[in-house]
Amino acid sequence: MHMYCISDLAEEFGITTRTIRYYEELGLLKPSRTEGGRRIYSSSDLARLKLVLRGKRFGFSLEEIKEMVLLFDEDRTGEKQLKVTIQYGEEKLAEVNERIAELVEIKEEIERLMTEFKGRLEG
Repeated sequence: MHMYCISDLAEEFGITTRTIRYYEELGLLKPSRTEGGRRIYSSSDLARLKLVLRGKRFGFSLEEIKEMVLLFDEDRTGEKQLKVTIQYGEEKLAEVNERIAELVEIKEEIERLMTEFKGRLEG
C-alpha cells in the first residue's frame, strides 16, 4: 500500500497543508501517525480527498460532502452513499439550472442595452 505525507497530498492537489489538516479536523480524512507524530495518508485518504475536492468544485457544502463520504463507512455496499449523493446531486443540478437561467436573462438584458446604446451613438 502506498503512503503519502501531508506535503505530498498538498502538492498533488494544489492545496495547502492547512486545508488538509482542516479536513482532518472535520473527520473527512483519518491519517495514521508515525511514532514521531507525522501524519501518514493512505490511498484511501487520497481517494477521499479527491472526492472532497470534487464536491467543493461542484458547490457542495463541507457538511454535505462529509455526509456523502462518511456514508460509505456505514454501508460498504455504497447504496446509502449513492442515494444521498443522487439526492444532493439533483438539488445541486436544480440550483445550477436556476443560475444558468438567471445568467441567460442577464446576458440578454446586457445585449439589449448594448444594442440600444450603440443605436444612440449612431443616431
